[in-house]
Amino acid sequence: MNKIKIMTVCGFGVGTSLILKMNIESVLNSESIDAEVFSEEIMAAPSNNCDLIFTSKEFYEELKSKVKVPVIEINNFLSKDEIKEKGLDVIKGILK
Repeated sequence: MNKIKIMTVCGFGVGTSLILKMNIESVLNSESIDAEVFSEEIMAAPSNNCDLIFTSKEFYEELKSKVKVPVIEINNFLSKDEIKEKGLDVIKGILK
């Protein structure tokens, strides 16, 4: 199985994106999916190489217009269920 590269994005790359990063890693571990998950701030995010981006409603539209990879909007960064619901099929599709 290939290793997917996932970026989480928030305003400064050190707050909510780190919380989201940890929860995505937990979901991926429970699904036995090998991935590199890293966080980034909004200004540098479009220039980073990744396969998928998770972010908040606040940054979703901006990122969607600047990148060519899927962008997933997460409303509750603490909800592993929301991460699974919105992201798992996309991740599995990328890994095919």
